Amino acid sequence: MEPLSSLLRPTKLEDFVWQEELVWKDKPIRRYLEVGRIPSMLFWGFPGTWKTTLAHIIAKKINARFYQMSGVTSKKAELIEILAKAKERFRLGVPTLIFLDEIHRWNKAQQDTLLPFVEKWIIILIGATTENPSFTVNNALLSRCKVFNFEKITAEDAKNFLTKNIKKIQELHPNVEFGDKQIDFISNLCNGDLRNTLNVLESLLIMRNKGKLKKSDILKAYEKTIYYDRNWEEHYNIISAVHKSLRDSDADAACYWIQRMLVGWEDPLYIARRLVRFASEDIGPADNNALVLANTIYETVQKIGMPESDIFLFQLAIYLANAKKSNIVYKISKETKADIEKYGNVPVPLHLRNAPTKFMKDMWYGEGYKYAHDYKNAKIDQEHFPDKLKGRKYIK
Repeated sequence: MEPLSSLLRPTKLEDFVWQEELVWKDKPIRRYLEVGRIPSMLFWGFPGTWKTTLAHIIAKKINARFYQMSGVTSKKAELIEILAKAKERFRLGVPTLIFLDEIHRWNKAQQDTLLPFVEKWIIILIGATTENPSFTVNNALLSRCKVFNFEKITAEDAKNFLTKNIKKIQELHPNVEFGDKQIDFISNLCNGDLRNTLNVLESLLIMRNKGKLKKSDILKAYEKTIYYDRNWEEHYNIISAVHKSLRDSDADAACYWIQRMLVGWEDPLYIARRLVRFASEDIGPADNNALVLANTIYETVQKIGMPESDIFLFQLAIYLANAKKSNIVYKISKETKADIEKYGNVPVPLHLRNAPTKFMKDMWYGEGYKYAHDYKNAKIDQEHFPDKLKGRKYIK
């Protein structure tokens, strides 16, 4: 028996009710299908957003010969054989659509094999990737493909899909009692991955076998999946745990929480940005190398992408956790802002102002300013604050 995710897979565009920016009326992919000329494309987005499904729908709509390949398991020899057949079909006016899942796994030589066939429209290539194509796909191939970003499936999308198919699901599992409340609860735990949601639901129904599907059953099933939402509470809870673990010099915990975010498909650059901030906010001048390393790691993550970037983030976390701590620059930021809000736009003292014109000199701009290099060790007694803040000390 086919899995639920396969049985309920949409087979026509009208049933593909999410990714509205791509397939709804007057949107790009819908327009390509209406015109009947499909360019090669790259589908970039999270797992479980049904990129493969949309490729199947497109192939069916244009009556194309469909090949599904994997960037992990498919070999170059297999591709060359498919391309040879595609060339023959092209002469007969029959389109060939190659769906290459995880295209980012193919090396430059493998990607280059596709280039002349994509360029001459002998094949329609649809490459799927969870990685940023600008870092993982050859520039020559990238420039010949339209890139479409697939958004995560929302809880509302999941609920609508499950509600629409609830009768079919109930027919497959007639002895289990469940309805809108259970569907609503499961949808809120979908975490953007509809395929995984269907797999968990199917597992629940099989385990329950008969009787009412309980909330406790659902929670227990999701204990073995990673619940993480990039836009809501769990996102902020976990990044807070990362930050506080680092502040308390607990490298082990910091690495664990970072991995939780990565497994939940958090953008690694978001984590890297937060670590850059930490390097100044909680370490600052106590170890200036922390900020240098944080910036280096950020650029490395940007270039390499996932899944390889996890080790760079762990390396940085270990360094930041073990570094000496100081929140002096954070306190300066808060205190200077408070003074500005309290005293407003106070004038710059006359002796600190530039005087590029005679008029400004006549207005006493720059009068009495002491040029530091005229003094031993460039040390002078000169006020640099406005009158209301004379003698203020932020660095204690």
